Amino acid sequence: MRVSTPLAEKLGLRVPIIQAPMAGGPSTPELVLAASMAGALGSFGFAYAQPDEMKRQSAAVRAKTDRPFGINLFVSPQPEPVPAAAQSQALQAVSGYYRELGLPAPEPAKAPYVPDLAAQLATVAEIRPRVFTVHFGALPPKEFQELGVFVGGSATSVEEAKRLESLGYDFVIAQGGEAGGHRGSYLRDPYECLTGTLALTRLIVRAVRVPVVAAGGIMDGAGIAAALALGAQAAQLGTAFIPCPESGAAQVHKDALLKTTEDETRITEKFSGKPARGLANRFIREMADAPQLAFPAQNSLTGKLRAASAKAARPDFVAMWAGQAAPLSRAMPAADLISRLEAELIDAVRKTAALIKE
Repeated sequence: MRVSTPLAEKLGLRVPIIQAPMAGGPSTPELVLAASMAGALGSFGFAYAQPDEMKRQSAAVRAKTDRPFGINLFVSPQPEPVPAAAQSQALQAVSGYYRELGLPAPEPAKAPYVPDLAAQLATVAEIRPRVFTVHFGALPPKEFQELGVFVGGSATSVEEAKRLESLGYDFVIAQGGEAGGHRGSYLRDPYECLTGTLALTRLIVRAVRVPVVAAGGIMDGAGIAAALALGAQAAQLGTAFIPCPESGAAQVHKDALLKTTEDETRITEKFSGKPARGLANRFIREMADAPQLAFPAQNSLTGKLRAASAKAARPDFVAMWAGQAAPLSRAMPAADLISRLEAELIDAVRKTAALIKE
């Protein structure tokens, strides 16, 4: 017995599960490979990856399987450079932490802060993954669809979902306020788009005709079953995969997830310049009212600090992105996790069906 949906069948998935693309390290070729080979959709978060690295990692997966995988990019407009003279307050705000970790004084963030988007998009077209998804915006999908690529986009509001549908997207990812990391808001202030996953999924399912994927705070099979019951055709899980040995997340991040309790996540802009949900730590608390740069300049400014903190096994200055259901985290290989999720999903569906009385 297995649970499937029309979207899962179209994408060639055995289970309606997407391993969320997580930029900045967690989405390694090993994780993507393990997730895809287990019947889910493994996904690369390539927002900060140069084209050559995108090709290398994709080729590493293709060398070992013909199972489908996905690629995700941030598609917001390229940011304007921040003059060095305008960065002094933000530099001062983090300089003490740099000294504490024995690092040289932080230098002004230098543009370009992220890889060239046009080059990244051309690389996606060259790689031709089964799925391509976008974050922080919506670009015309036709070029990629003509290559046989299914195209999806993140929506944190009904308005964004309708925008994606109007452009011809193949599916919409309903990303609720519980989601870890950066949510994909782009038509409205992200703080005004914090509708919870269950409510948002149902609202979007009723508002558009394209398939919907639920994302945010889903950690086990019961959560997947709930999303499917609301009309979603798949569930996207990110935090659940971070503790896996194949994940490239820092070990302090993995350890913290396994020890966290409820209400320990916070939304912060201090690591990257954009709101993102993560486990509350010293940096988030102490920097709450400190000056910062806009995204992605702030991300560049804190990069060395985050790396040094992770290397020192100190969670104080690591961006430990996590959804609100992080206490449900489990440490196991990705394939075992997907098998467990599938068993839990089937069990939840059976238990729900058993409630029906003639």
